[in-house]
Amino acid sequence: MKFVQRALVALAAFAAASVAIAAYPDRPITFVVPWGAGGGTDGTARYFAAMMEKELGQPVNVVNRTGGGGVVGHSAIAQAPADGYTIGMITVEITMMHWQGLTDLSPASYTPLALVNSDPAGFTVRADSPYKSVKEVLDAAKANPGKMKASGTGQGGIWHLALAGLLNDLKIPQTTIPWVPSNGAAPAMQDLVAGGVDVVTCSLPEARALIEAGKAKPLAVMDDKGSALFPNVPTMQQAIGVNYVVAAWRGIAAPKGLPADVTTKLIGTIQKIASSKEWKDFAASKGYGTAWAPGAEFAAFMAKNDTAMGATMKAAGLAK
Repeated sequence: MKFVQRALVALAAFAAASVAIAAYPDRPITFVVPWGAGGGTDGTARYFAAMMEKELGQPVNVVNRTGGGGVVGHSAIAQAPADGYTIGMITVEITMMHWQGLTDLSPASYTPLALVNSDPAGFTVRADSPYKSVKEVLDAAKANPGKMKASGTGQGGIWHLALAGLLNDLKIPQTTIPWVPSNGAAPAMQDLVAGGVDVVTCSLPEARALIEAGKAKPLAVMDDKGSALFPNVPTMQQAIGVNYVVAAWRGIAAPKGLPADVTTKLIGTIQKIASSKEWKDFAASKGYGTAWAPGAEFAAFMAKNDTAMGATMKAAGLAK
């Protein structure tokens, strides 16, 4: 009799656990964004949050946790309970911040769910620039070290590292094209048009307005495939024979140790959204590049990116 009672208790516990798993989520989910409202990361996160809310049947509330160059928001994601009720948008900076000594966080601090967006760096000059190719720019810079200047973001930001890595790969000293820090791509592009700098290495979507206005011209994209926005712009491989790829990317992640069943459900939900025509149309309308790498593939992507960023930052003297 006691055996039967124990079996019934065990069966009831198993049934309760099964119901709990099937019921996830049974309350609102918080979606943390490490950057401010209105930017590309925020826009991407809000799109996925809205679509996940429809798919999961629970509110998915976007919370912007800014500060510390991305450290505050990335920490909020990593330090939350690993129960599926706090997820967030992690960005390329997670492969950079620990090299700068800003945090101990790294890509290994998370349960990776999916890479959903990637915007490669461009190589843009003024429309009236005398240089018609990347090679001409680099040749002129080497002939007059320090005279030509570049911008696109703050010191040590992703677009600075795009140029630093390119120069490092080509064995060109970093001082050949000094970096002028800016508060982002938009002010850097304005400085380019005004003649304050000679090159901007932000993404082509960020440079789009001034390119389409005829005030700037892209000479290359730092990717292994052409730009959907500007299909006539060559890759770096086509421009100078160097397969150099660097991008600002965004992916969705959860705290480390997320249960396997919750991980599987979230990845499946995100994949359904990422493969939809609606997402692709939304991304195209904003000029965002789409990308897809789920779970372990996203982890491998970040690990490779982390190693490359570390090498670049060390070469540029930006690592602690």
